[in-house]
Amino acid sequence: MKANKLLAVATALTVGASALSAQTTTLRIQTHFSPETLSGQLAEKYVNDVMEMSGGDIAIEMFYSSSVVKSAETFDAAATGILDCDMTGGAYQTGKNPAFQFAGDLMGGYSNPYQQMAWLLHGGGRDAVNDLYNGHNMEFVGWWIPGPESLASTRPIRGVEDFKDWKFRSPPGMATLVFKNLGASPIVMDFNEIFTALETGIIDGADAANLTNNIGLGLYDIAEHTNYPGFHSMPADHLACRKDVWDAMPASHKKIMEVAMDSLALHNATINEVKNAQNAKMLRDKGVNLYEWSPEELGKFRDAVKSGWEEFATTPEAKALLASHVEFLVGMGAMSAD
Repeated sequence: MKANKLLAVATALTVGASALSAQTTTLRIQTHFSPETLSGQLAEKYVNDVMEMSGGDIAIEMFYSSSVVKSAETFDAAATGILDCDMTGGAYQTGKNPAFQFAGDLMGGYSNPYQQMAWLLHGGGRDAVNDLYNGHNMEFVGWWIPGPESLASTRPIRGVEDFKDWKFRSPPGMATLVFKNLGASPIVMDFNEIFTALETGIIDGADAANLTNNIGLGLYDIAEHTNYPGFHSMPADHLACRKDVWDAMPASHKKIMEVAMDSLALHNATINEVKNAQNAKMLRDKGVNLYEWSPEELGKFRDAVKSGWEEFATTPEAKALLASHVEFLVGMGAMSAD
């Protein structure tokens, strides 16, 4: 009997010690996506996956629709402690260093999300991006890429000529340069201001998202013109966390966060491919005009993009990231060496 009691006490002490040694991680993350969009729903899936895989040891409070700070301010809010992690995109930070453009969207470079993820996972991209982020007190965790975006417009967008005097919402970064060089009038504004700006005629169109997320934003309730398949932009949304927060996490929590991001990337790319095809049919039936650009028009746009790459890469970090992308694309035969 005495031996049984001693065993019970020892077991209780062991369990208690394990409970005390278990480390928890609590994170506040902001995304620019609303919970109604497909991307917002996938962000919620990421949260649920992480919490379930960690057995509740990682707790995440997700703020949708940039409800704490504006989208472009999320990165700084995480770096300074207002938030812990940023789930928007690197291109918002091009004002800090143009290299952030090439850490998020090589406009016109990659044809699909799988090519771009291949650079990240197999072409040295992850280390290259993280070096940039670490210099700003942030740790790069991963990407999720919904695929090529489609423009929404109240005017036809059949080719490059239609961009002349076209007022549109543009994200910050190289997009403003490329489209301006083609005669358009880009206006940088927050993601959540697009619908009202379209509705009131402040802008003629928007570079916002792909077909599916544009529908979620309600853009085609106003804009009756779009392009599909998309070609002009394929931004990667990122997850990045403040460096000290990340460094304090146990290795198992870091691995859960990273693996869950890889899972999110696969689910995101595949479901968007399906949904975009389905929604293209739905939009045609609804009377929205979908324009598939000719090879000649695509060539004109890509010439402008390549010029934009060189013009935008003005820092050593930007030049290095651009060179890494180009080397990878040429090596795969997806781009000519000239």
